[in-house]
Amino acid sequence: MTDESPAPSRTRAKAVPSAKVPLRRRFRRDRTLILMTVPALLLVLVFNYIPILGNITAFQDYDPYVSTNGITAMAHSPWVGFEQFQRVFEDPKFWDAVQNTFVLFFLQLVLFFPLPIALALLINSVIRPRVRAFAQAVLYLPHFFSWILVVAVFQQLFGGAGVIAQTLREHGHEGFDLMTDPGIFKFLVTAEGIWKDAGWGIIVFLAALAAVNTDLYEAAAMDGANRWRRMWHITLPALRPVIALLLVLRVGDALTVGFEQLLLQRDAVGPGAAEVLDTFVWWTGIRNQDFSYAAAAGLIKGVVGIVLVLTANKIAHLMGEQGVYKK
Repeated sequence: MTDESPAPSRTRAKAVPSAKVPLRRRFRRDRTLILMTVPALLLVLVFNYIPILGNITAFQDYDPYVSTNGITAMAHSPWVGFEQFQRVFEDPKFWDAVQNTFVLFFLQLVLFFPLPIALALLINSVIRPRVRAFAQAVLYLPHFFSWILVVAVFQQLFGGAGVIAQTLREHGHEGFDLMTDPGIFKFLVTAEGIWKDAGWGIIVFLAALAAVNTDLYEAAAMDGANRWRRMWHITLPALRPVIALLLVLRVGDALTVGFEQLLLQRDAVGPGAAEVLDTFVWWTGIRNQDFSYAAAAGLIKGVVGIVLVLTANKIAHLMGEQGVYKK
């Protein structure tokens, strides 16, 4: 006869759901932070969201002289439906601006976007703090220059009366004027952007590198990994989420390639080389006072920008990255 002992009872631990903090208590707890964000929210509301209502003029034959009040003028302007959009799509100048915009975007994506990553890796490899601080200060400085100053510096270097052209003439060679050459204008604009903003773009990458655990580098070095392998297997994977995020934002901003920079140099090389969507909208809307036509072109640009952001973010999700927002 065998004694059958009852099987031990299995108790399942039930997860206790975390209590949700009431909304009123959260406001009371975070009221200081909320008050700090109110001015920024007001600025975004006034300068980014309220002007969206002006897109209604894209479906009108807007006449600002109907009334001294812009809102009243919109109310009394006749509706024309999609007539303005039809004008935009039939305008060859619009498609020339689109072509110039995408050419400049791809040039900046290939030549400009990888440079801050390389500079961040280079500065991060510098051991001496004073040398690193000096290099960062030198690279950050051009970002605070206005585009007028940047264009003036390039004019003094590469213009027809610039230092390089005059030096060549003094030594019996023929001078040149790169600032008025439409053929290389797109590369010149990209070089100006690199000189001005490449150093400023390393800030985010340096912050990501500062968060990398140094024990990983020490362990990899003990395993025999040289500097290049440590960079490939530790540094670049740490930068990958930041690179994906900034790449998505850059693709979403593809149709904005530098309004002030190009407007300053538009007359020097002509609209055929310097006209992009932003300058096209400004020229037709402000200079020619064809407000509804410019609003339609700007609205098309905004819709395409949203599509580009969503597409790039979807590609980031397929690559296993978070992108701008989670799935």
